[in-house]
Amino acid sequence: MSARTPKTAMIIGAGVVGVTTAYALARRGVNVTLIDFRDGAADGTSFANGGQLSYLHTDALASDTIIKDMPGLAMGLNPAFRIKISLDPDYVNWLLAFLRNCTASRHAENTRSALAIGLESRVEMQKLVQRYDLDFDYQVPGKMQLIYTPEMRRNVEADMAAKGLDADEQRLLTFEEARTLEPALSDIGTRPEAVMYAAREALGDAHKFSVNLLALLKRDFGVKTLFGNRVQHVSLSSDRATLTLADGDVREADLCVLCTGADRRLLKELKIDAPVMPMKGYSMTAPHGENAPRISITDSKRRLVVSRLGDRIRIAGMADLGWTNPDPDQKRIATLLREAEASLPKAADFRNVQSVWAGLRPMTPDSNPRIGRPHAALAYNLGHGMLGWTMGMGTAERLAKLIGLPELAEI
Repeated sequence: MSARTPKTAMIIGAGVVGVTTAYALARRGVNVTLIDFRDGAADGTSFANGGQLSYLHTDALASDTIIKDMPGLAMGLNPAFRIKISLDPDYVNWLLAFLRNCTASRHAENTRSALAIGLESRVEMQKLVQRYDLDFDYQVPGKMQLIYTPEMRRNVEADMAAKGLDADEQRLLTFEEARTLEPALSDIGTRPEAVMYAAREALGDAHKFSVNLLALLKRDFGVKTLFGNRVQHVSLSSDRATLTLADGDVREADLCVLCTGADRRLLKELKIDAPVMPMKGYSMTAPHGENAPRISITDSKRRLVVSRLGDRIRIAGMADLGWTNPDPDQKRIATLLREAEASLPKAADFRNVQSVWAGLRPMTPDSNPRIGRPHAALAYNLGHGMLGWTMGMGTAERLAKLIGLPELAEI
C-alpha cells in the first residue's frame, strides 16, 4: 500500500491506548481529534485497572499447561477464571485460535513478542516522565509474583528462560528473602513455595495518567476531543475517512484510527480481521490496611494483583472470557473481596471499600495486540488484553512508525 503521511487523524476510543496513540501522533505534528461515547478519557476499561506496569510480565495466556484446565474453566469451577459457553461463530473461531496457541513453542514465541512491546513501552514511559511533570501516582517499587506449586514454579522458570532476562531484571526468591524485601508478606494467608521478583516493574493510575496526559495534549499540541458522542459509521475514499456520529455530525480526516478495545462493531463494519474478544475483569479500591505492601504483588493462584496507588490500595483481577456486560457483577466482586482477604488480609481496609469496577479487556488468542493500516485512511491499535496500560506507550510508537511519521529527536 502506498499512502501519504497523514496531517489529520480521528482516533476512536479515549482509553489509555487511544490517549497514548494521540500523544504519539500529535507530537509528530498530526492534527488529532479524540472521540469517545463516554464523557471523558479512560472512563471504561482503563478506569480502575490493577495499576501494574508489568513490562516483563508478558506471559501469554494460551499455553500447553492451560489445556487440562479448560473443562473446569468452562464449568465455572475456578473462581478466578471462567470461560463462557457460546455458539457465536466469532467466539468459536476465537476459541479455536486460542487452542492452536496452546503449545509450548507458541506460548514461548507469543510471550517473547509481547515482551518486546513491554520493553519498548518502558523506554517510552521513562522518556515521558522525564519530559513532563505528570501526576498519575507513578512509582517503580518492583513486583512480586507468588508461586504456590512445583508445577507453577516450573512454568515460571520456563517463561523466564524464554525471555532471556538477567537476574537484575527477574529472579526467583525464597519466601524468607521475599518477606525481607516486602514485610507485608508476613501476613500472607497461604505461604508460597517461591516468589518471582522483578525490581524494575512500575505502578501508576491509568485513569489519572490518561486524563492528565490528555490535558497536556490539548494545551500543548492542540488535540481536540468529541466526548459523549458515538461514531455510528466510517466510510473510506482513496485517501480520506468520513465519520458519521450519533448526533448527525460528520467529520473528515486523512486517517481514522480505531482504538476501540473490545468493541467489535466498527471492526466488523470495516471488515478488519482483528480477533478480539472481551475478557471481563474486576477491581476494588480501598484505604491502606495495617500492613499495606510497598512492592506490587501478583497472586498467581487467585489471579489478582495488589498495588499501592498513593493513599489507596487497588485490588484487581479475575478473568471472565466472553462476558460482554461491562457493569460490575456483585457476586464476582464478592469473590474478589474474599480472595483478596485470603491472600493478604492486612493489605487493605477491606471493610471500607471505596469503589468497585469492572471492565472488558480486549483479548487476542495469542495475547499480542494488533496494529495495522489496511487502508490509506484507516489504521488500528487494539487487542492489548490485560496489558493495555503496560503496552500502550509502545504500541502507539509502533503505530506512528507504521503510518510513516518521522522519528523524534529526544532532548
